[in-house]
Amino acid sequence: MRNSQAFLDGIDEPEKRERMEDILNYIKGEFPQLEEVFKWNQPMFTDHGTFIIDFSIAKGHIAVAPEAEVLRLFEHEIEEAGYSHTQELFRIKWTDKVDLDLLYKLITYNIEDKKDTTSFWR
Repeated sequence: MRNSQAFLDGIDEPEKRERMEDILNYIKGEFPQLEEVFKWNQPMFTDHGTFIIDFSIAKGHIAVAPEAEVLRLFEHEIEEAGYSHTQELFRIKWTDKVDLDLLYKLITYNIEDKKDTTSFWR
């Protein structure tokens, strides 16, 4: 998969496609310095070649993966937003409100924390 349009075109339900497109467009608008890349058939954003956040879709939710350290640091806020989580990702149900402020905090944290990182992962 090479671009967001191909990814979005693979989402059959228009409401889900629009929701995912809104999230990707929000990130592109708020963080124009990030590069959108596709690995493992999912959109992710990187900064100077290091991972910042990625997304995947499932039947019942959007999976958001900002790396385990970030999930631990923001666990309370993720739970307060009503999202379930594992050690590696949290889930935004298709029926949930997307907490853009939370996404902004996670991305901003990763950008700042990884500003001197030279590897892809932490």
